[in-house]
Amino acid sequence: MEVIGKIKMIGATQDVSASFKKRELVVTTEEQYPQHIMIEFTQAKVDDLNSYQVGEQVKVSINLRGREWVNPQGETKYFNSIQGWRIERVAAAAPAGAPEMPPMPAAEAFAPATDFKEEEHDDLPF
Repeated sequence: MEVIGKIKMIGATQDVSASFKKRELVVTTEEQYPQHIMIEFTQAKVDDLNSYQVGEQVKVSINLRGREWVNPQGETKYFNSIQGWRIERVAAAAPAGAPEMPPMPAAEAFAPATDFKEEEHDDLPF
């Protein structure tokens, strides 16, 4: 799965234990109702965020994770997390109304064919 949007926040690396570290990233989607999605990067992946800045447009590949926990009272609780495993920059979209490709030159820019004869037979099969 992927989340595409602008970086809103990049958290500091947190050393959860001697052998586990994580870093949080918040991406704001650009849709009718923008969502602020918190994504965790863990272990060696925390360094993937070093070259990114707030405001950049990115695409983040994610995995949804879920786990079950039984508390001391015997109640079962469920938790979800979003784990990032790749991040890449996305080229900014062109402003509304702007063409994506340069316009085609006007017909006057092309010289007319001078050696074309309508009566010659065309032997191409298509």
